[in-house]
Amino acid sequence: MKTWQMLVVIGVVLLVFTFIYFLCKKKKPLKRAFLSMLLGVLSLIAVDLSGIYTGVFLPISALSLSVSAVFGIPGVASMLVIANFL
Repeated sequence: MKTWQMLVVIGVVLLVFTFIYFLCKKKKPLKRAFLSMLLGVLSLIAVDLSGIYTGVFLPISALSLSVSAVFGIPGVASMLVIANFL
């Protein structure tokens, strides 16, 4: 997937999160959506880097980045469960 396509996907996901937060009437929806996406991507990177010590690897690809950005930390945990038990 090309860089500009990834940016479009991330932008659309950010807009969807913003819309959902506006519906829920949360304060600072853009900040919360960005923080959720950032935490998901950082947790994916942490799992990948700690794979040297734990033996559990999640390759960083377009799909895994998308799942971690959309679903956050629960998405990364789900990918770990799927990768290790299936």
